[in-house]
Amino acid sequence: MPALSLAGPMRNFIIQIGEIAELAFRTFRNLFRKPWEGRIFLQQLDEIGARTLPVVSLTAAFGGLVFGLQTYVGFHRYIGQGSEAYGGPIISLGLSKELIPILVGLMVAGRVGSSMAAEIGTMRITEQVDALFSLGADPNRYLVVPRTAAAFLMLPCLTLFGDLIGILCGMLYNVTIMGVNGTVYIRNTLLYLQFWDVATGLIKASVFGVIIAIVGCWQGLKTEGGAEGVGRATTRTVVIASISILIVNFFMSKFLPG
Repeated sequence: MPALSLAGPMRNFIIQIGEIAELAFRTFRNLFRKPWEGRIFLQQLDEIGARTLPVVSLTAAFGGLVFGLQTYVGFHRYIGQGSEAYGGPIISLGLSKELIPILVGLMVAGRVGSSMAAEIGTMRITEQVDALFSLGADPNRYLVVPRTAAAFLMLPCLTLFGDLIGILCGMLYNVTIMGVNGTVYIRNTLLYLQFWDVATGLIKASVFGVIIAIVGCWQGLKTEGGAEGVGRATTRTVVIASISILIVNFFMSKFLPG
């Protein structure tokens, strides 16, 4: 009996994985085919990039402040007074490799991923997607490809901007507020922080961008049931994309060269 009760959810899970894989395959195939929907692509660059900057800035700033606070407390408590100036590399490494890419991914999933699902879902229930089919247009090329390409490009840009804000705020807390030696702090940060540490976070962000766009478009295209269905699609997009980001981040951290 327990095996039968698990058969339904497991079957649905496998079907959903297949739907996502099929959508991703078609999207990557159409990514290199012409014609390109340049106008929608530019709109999505603005939506994902410029309009998300305030949220990313605020998130990265307070992420850097909190991480700087906890690093200061850890060095002061367990290593000793005067060692706090050596926390700069740890703050910069943790923010650029892990914290900022994840925070940016989660913020974009909540703001942009849900918007993609709602927009495409509304088009679905008002039969605009069916109209594209009847006109001979490919909805994947028209709706999914521009959003996926824009997310793939803009997530690393947002992450790099967030890295800068977070590292500066971490330094601000330690040097300006707590009186840590700024010269030693900056010297150690520049000495130990490597280009690959920052690049690792940018690679993760690109993958997170693809996940957000694919999940958002997938939920939008399978929306049904009117306004209630659109609400369910947006909720599922945020939940699935956020959980996927956390899972994929672990495996990328494990297998990317350190």
